[in-house]
Amino acid sequence: MSPVALATTVGSVHIDNPVMTAAGTSGHGAELSAYFDLSSIGAVVVKSLSPEPWPGNPPPRVHPLPVGMLNSVGLQGPGVARWLEDELPALARSGANVVVSIWGRRVEDFAKAASMLADAPPCVVAVEVNVSCPNLEDRERMFAHSPAATAEVLAATAGAGRPRWAKLSPNVANLSEIAAAALRGGAEALTLTNTVLGLALDLEARRPVLGAGGGGLSGPAIHAVAVRAVWDCHRAHPGVPIVGVGGVFSGEDAVELMLAGASAVQVGTATLAEPRAPVRVLAELVSWCDRHGVDDVAQLIGGADGP
Repeated sequence: MSPVALATTVGSVHIDNPVMTAAGTSGHGAELSAYFDLSSIGAVVVKSLSPEPWPGNPPPRVHPLPVGMLNSVGLQGPGVARWLEDELPALARSGANVVVSIWGRRVEDFAKAASMLADAPPCVVAVEVNVSCPNLEDRERMFAHSPAATAEVLAATAGAGRPRWAKLSPNVANLSEIAAAALRGGAEALTLTNTVLGLALDLEARRPVLGAGGGGLSGPAIHAVAVRAVWDCHRAHPGVPIVGVGGVFSGEDAVELMLAGASAVQVGTATLAEPRAPVRVLAELVSWCDRHGVDDVAQLIGGADGP
């Protein structure tokens, strides 16, 4: 059989293969370069950055579960300016495509973070707008829980001068409506999905395990949630590029998200225990395609039948 054609596109962004890292699970820079060639995957998505340094939440911040992980890191980061100076050069030297995830607590925070990336080098191919964070101007309600707030944030980030992908939350009943709002605001693609809200209790202390209380559940437990999110949004918005993320631990997990409608996938929690997970997932995706007579991954995108 001829080699599998792996190139894919996420809107106007062309990448050599459909496997990326996920924001928040592989550091701010080239940390994973000690384990594999970063240019061998589709893109490196860095941990979400705010315009200014942010300390994050009090410890404990992560808690392992039999089905994944609960985390409340609180978006700790150095801020965009320090990241551009300290972290991006090594990423650029690696030859990797870089997707910068940004966040804010006010609309103007998003706007500022985006504008600070306007002069970033060409290796920064897209900006992932993480609207799954608290909105100080709406009683800490997440931006991604409101169509109006989501559209406002996406419109405010146009200053990045790059394609914007809206990273949305699964913790809503109207995900397709919020996706539509993100698209109206200028999103070129959707990243589906972020963590699911969760809580773990210390039975002896009778209090939450994490220092900030609740957290976000990631890992295998949310894979089916991610597949449903991709499926629903692909059907509601046919032709809109989608990046699937949530519980991708194998090539088959990646195939499932692509069949649901994703053009690419992100590997997140798996990398915390296995830093080489993205390249393994890619190899397993190729093997699956070989076994099933698929000679181009584009054939997978939205290829599942259903009512």
